[in-house]
Amino acid sequence: MASVLVVDDDPAVRTTVKLVLERSGHRVSLAAEGRAALAALAAGGIDLLVVDLFMPGMDGLETLREARKHHPDLPVIVMSGTSLGGPGKQAPDFLAMAVKLGAVRSVQKPFKPRDIIEAVQGSLGNSAAAREAG
Repeated sequence: MASVLVVDDDPAVRTTVKLVLERSGHRVSLAAEGRAALAALAAGGIDLLVVDLFMPGMDGLETLREARKHHPDLPVIVMSGTSLGGPGKQAPDFLAMAVKLGAVRSVQKPFKPRDIIEAVQGSLGNSAAAREAG
């Protein structure tokens, strides 16, 4: 299967995603923030990046932008559970914004295991089809 890098500042989310994806046969590496993720990507061997949008330091949007710059064919899934809107306020849709900036899929937290598995399988399928077409 694929080598997946999961980036999230919440250790519980990292561990949960790792367990779910490993049970599906993937190899999973973890990073707690964007700069560590970029270092792991530079080392090579990553087939898919799963990144949280809201993290201290280098956030997910910046991590996505840098990953796309240096690894343009790498599929990226973004995830978030943060809503910045208060009562009666419409929050920006940061997941949709990330997809417009180059993520191939988005997952809203909290998610069910099948949600992340389907996003990973769909993303890996899309990137393989794009490589074959190119």
